[in-house]
Amino acid sequence: MMIMKKLNILFIDDDEVERMKFSRVCKQSEYATEITEATNGEDALEKLKDSPLSQLIFLDLNMPKMNGIEFLEILKSDDKLKYIPIIILSSSDNIQDLKKCYELGIAGYILKPIRYEDYSKNITTMLDYWTSSELII
Repeated sequence: MMIMKKLNILFIDDDEVERMKFSRVCKQSEYATEITEATNGEDALEKLKDSPLSQLIFLDLNMPKMNGIEFLEILKSDDKLKYIPIIILSSSDNIQDLKKCYELGIAGYILKPIRYEDYSKNITTMLDYWTSSELII
């Protein structure tokens, strides 16, 4: 039997419903997850300063104060934080956003599906991958 690692996730989205949905999917999964929530990029940077133990970040792009791309630029220029894998979870299918995010070094880009079942499957697939992956942190 494999020992399950706890996955510390930072989930960044200004939409409370999205945060609740993500949390529900993680709780219903077979994985041990510890979720820290942030409502925008500024909030997320503060939380990373306080406890930079996040092993995985799920990031929305369209947020007030500091959007996802601005957050990515700051995070990827920080020597301590730039190794944290980032999955974009966004409703934006803008090809420029997609290219810019990959240029900045994201680990994946998921469009938020409309159906909860599809959303759940996408998040669970990410949890499957990142719990079996050896993280650098």
